Amino acid sequence: MFEPLGQVAASLSNFATWPSLDAYQQLTAASHSPPENQSGLPIRFVPQDPKPGQFSEKYEPKIYLTGEVQTRTENWHDLFNALAWLTFPKTKAVINARHYAAFRQRETSPATGNNRGAMQDACTLFDESGVIVICSDASLMELLKSCQWKELFWQRRNETKARMKFILFGHSLYEKALQPYIGMTGKGLILTVDDAFLAQPARLQAAELDTRLADLFSNPQNIATTRDLYSVPLLGMPGWTPENESEQYYDNTHYFRPARRAKNTD
Repeated sequence: MFEPLGQVAASLSNFATWPSLDAYQQLTAASHSPPENQSGLPIRFVPQDPKPGQFSEKYEPKIYLTGEVQTRTENWHDLFNALAWLTFPKTKAVINARHYAAFRQRETSPATGNNRGAMQDACTLFDESGVIVICSDASLMELLKSCQWKELFWQRRNETKARMKFILFGHSLYEKALQPYIGMTGKGLILTVDDAFLAQPARLQAAELDTRLADLFSNPQNIATTRDLYSVPLLGMPGWTPENESEQYYDNTHYFRPARRAKNTD
């Protein structure tokens, strides 16, 4: 599950204790492509502010306006958020820009109220729990879309292992992956790739997928609602838990739930 973060996370072994914010900045400086926000400002990990009093001090606006990502020390959630920024910098920046635009609209148009809209809900859900599903077989994609889990993960197990891959994006999912459990579910975007792409090293896959996702999120008509994301029972993927080596494992309909509605996809 942690494979996408491998290259960046490997540098954490250079620190004898839990990395400080200064250590995060060292990781950023050493990055092949240091992250920037959509305004072109470098991303910096800074201490968490007290409760924000002004618009510019709120979490997402502050990232967009200053490049400062408020980060708690000795906190797994925020550590994985930092690693996600270093692994998927373009997509994280575009998602932040979408949040900022929505916040700004609410600030300048009181009639919209203080409630988050459907687009922000979708962006937050993917940012926290997103999983990129890459696949070179259209029929396998259709099985996932229609929640035909047993056929996908068991009856066509070898094909799924060879031609489909789950790549975690959401930093909350990485935190959960420290202690994976039955019920662990991601919110997926499905992207078509070829077999050659599936054979590439994880770091090259992450870089190309970052560009594709950033382009996808740059269009405001894409991922406009949580209905554009697919529920993905992560521990169904062959090899992700020893428990799924038996056919009966996939009879658990509380985890491998049948389809309830149709959705759109990229």
